[in-house]
Amino acid sequence: MDDDIAWLGGWEGYRVSGVERVEGADPEIWISLEPLSGARPACEGCGGMATALHEVTVRRVRDLPILEARTWLWVPRRRVLCPRCGPKLERLSWLGRYARVTRRLAESVARLCGVLPIKRVAEFFGLHWNTVKAIDKRHLTEKLGPIELSGLTVIAMDEFAIHKGHRYATVVVDPTVKRVLWVGRGREDVRPFFELLGEDGRERLEAVVMDRNAAYENEVRHQCPGAEIVFDLFHVVAKYGREVIDRVRVDEANRVADDKKARKVVKSAKWLLLRNRDTIKKHEDRIRLDELLAANQALMTVYVLKDDLKELWSHRNKSHARAAWDSWFQRALESRITPLVAFAKKLKAYLPGILAHATWPLHTSLIEGINNKIKVIKRMAYGFRDDDYFFLKIRAAFPGIR
Repeated sequence: MDDDIAWLGGWEGYRVSGVERVEGADPEIWISLEPLSGARPACEGCGGMATALHEVTVRRVRDLPILEARTWLWVPRRRVLCPRCGPKLERLSWLGRYARVTRRLAESVARLCGVLPIKRVAEFFGLHWNTVKAIDKRHLTEKLGPIELSGLTVIAMDEFAIHKGHRYATVVVDPTVKRVLWVGRGREDVRPFFELLGEDGRERLEAVVMDRNAAYENEVRHQCPGAEIVFDLFHVVAKYGREVIDRVRVDEANRVADDKKARKVVKSAKWLLLRNRDTIKKHEDRIRLDELLAANQALMTVYVLKDDLKELWSHRNKSHARAAWDSWFQRALESRITPLVAFAKKLKAYLPGILAHATWPLHTSLIEGINNKIKVIKRMAYGFRDDDYFFLKIRAAFPGIR
């Protein structure tokens, strides 16, 4: 019967020598194992069969629960004398070196960690938080392996917050297959990624999409002078909203300070002005926006030019995109609206990266979606203290479309 239990348990090379159930608030089952008589242990190093033992120590190991009871194994862990490797642990298919949990329990823990917070997984199995984290980290390291960068021609990069207090990290993505390639500490130091890419990889890179980040731009130009830099629509329009629309709104509110009703209308329209008209669902909000723009020439100008600015990214021909830019830039200067003129002059320095979008229609909107998922991963873990583990979780969440 005990041999049948051992067979059902999958403890290869061992038989059951005793079973005890301990009742209580958290019932436990204790199973004592012993090596099968006559079975020669295999060396963990070379896999060869050993002829002698060096020493035996009994180890307590957790296994999957049986009959709603936490299950413990007493395992005589043998160290063999291998003629090729010397003293080595016995190779066991169901138990890793120095492991305190069986492989199947570790696999179950890792699977649940893919969908549940560590705290909940630890509570479910009755394991310590650090034990669960270590199991999941080891599983992800083995599963993901080294980063595969061969054949890469296009990348996108962006930053995200790791912790409060302006601690940032950089994520690099292959936008063609939605795969996270690399995550690194700091919002500026992306050099380790390019070192991983190697000289051939850097020469092969054709385009890099990013926001207007001087540190990223300088590093890409230094490492990959042959790659085109593509500036993303999302970040440019977001900056336009902050530096132009919102600034003009405040200036116009101050201009009509004596008219409290008019000032309140302008002051309270911040989010209405920053939204795209086609995303405004309420009919009354659309009417309110139309009335506001009709009554204020400055706000009308910057609002219309925002939509026209977005059109620059719709062109698939550089000459057409350049003509659209020239028209937009001229109208911005002729408006004589100070925040708009200042923004247009600053944006002109980034024109090559804007026009490059006609050749490389790429966006970091994919990365924005990834950044939102990263926030969910952080919340599930109630914050990460181990950056390496955090970055492994991010890579695992975006393995790419195959």
